[in-house]
Amino acid sequence: MITIDQLKDVLERESALRGYLDVDAKIIQLEEEELRTQAPEFWNDNKVAEEQMKKIRELKSWINGYNEVKSACEELQLAFDFQKEGITSEDEVDEAYKVAVVKVENLELKNMLRREEDKLGAVLKINSGAGGTEGQDWASMLFRMYQRWAEAKGYKVTVTNWLDGDEAGIKTATLQVEGEFAYGYLKSENGVHRLVRVSPYNAQGKRMTSFASVFVVPLVDDSIEIEINQANLTWDTFRSSGAGGQNVNKVETGVRLHYKYKDSETGEESEIVIENTESRSQFGNKDNALRLLKSQLYEMELEKRRREQVKIEAGKKKIEWGSQIRSYVFDDRRVKDHRTNYQTSDVQGVMDGDIDEFIKSYLMEFGDEA
Repeated sequence: MITIDQLKDVLERESALRGYLDVDAKIIQLEEEELRTQAPEFWNDNKVAEEQMKKIRELKSWINGYNEVKSACEELQLAFDFQKEGITSEDEVDEAYKVAVVKVENLELKNMLRREEDKLGAVLKINSGAGGTEGQDWASMLFRMYQRWAEAKGYKVTVTNWLDGDEAGIKTATLQVEGEFAYGYLKSENGVHRLVRVSPYNAQGKRMTSFASVFVVPLVDDSIEIEINQANLTWDTFRSSGAGGQNVNKVETGVRLHYKYKDSETGEESEIVIENTESRSQFGNKDNALRLLKSQLYEMELEKRRREQVKIEAGKKKIEWGSQIRSYVFDDRRVKDHRTNYQTSDVQGVMDGDIDEFIKSYLMEFGDEA
């Protein structure tokens, strides 16, 4: 049975969220924004109209999220009061408490994702590290983990590039995850992931260590203007096949984009290379490759701004792309994040996509810096 202090803590957090989110102002704003959609000429400009509808959906999302929290807290208060009168059991009160805490924590977490890019979708690329078949198998396991996580969240998942491993697994794969705050959550996964296990590919049954890198950038939409210099853009085409080597396409529908640019800070010449094999149409693959290029250029601009604006406090660990962020030790039944020290023994659950606690721990500790 929960204590009165636990009840007060949840109720105080609910009240604080109402203030943080400025719910009362959002309700008034929603009414005003919905009135604008009733104008006779509203749909004359589809792009402007869609932006207005997007603004309304976002306001509704915050208001509905808070209402769910408020409702759960009211039910908890009732259950607590009724328990004193013998109407509800202690187990029912504890269950109501669990529900309320989860809803409060989820909204608190969402409230931390305040950067303009956090609300966007995400492009997640996985590359196998050194180690041949073992590393390629590990990369495919990570791919499955993220795919399951995204699908459980109700996000739209599209595989935009896939390169099979030599014997098993994948050398590289790219996932496009579309849905509200997908990037805000997945940015915590940027870095190197380390696997330790007794390898099924080793005849002596030795314990092996494998690495795979995960790179996440925001998926830009039409509301974000990114300038591309067409003179610096070239294309290659090739025959593409689907995931797992199926549906071999005899026509060159796969595209490889090359974009050369000069780093504005160092002056060095660099190149971005993007492959897209999602569509059976070359035109479709070119359109999506350009979208992925814009996403990468957008992330580069954001990173430049972060370097200019954000100064990490002395002694705090800075999370950089390329650092080892998490270890998955199968035979010890342990998955540990080295940035937050959060760990779990539910290895199978993690590999099935249950990574919310890792994401939450990262955002709670590094949310202001990420």
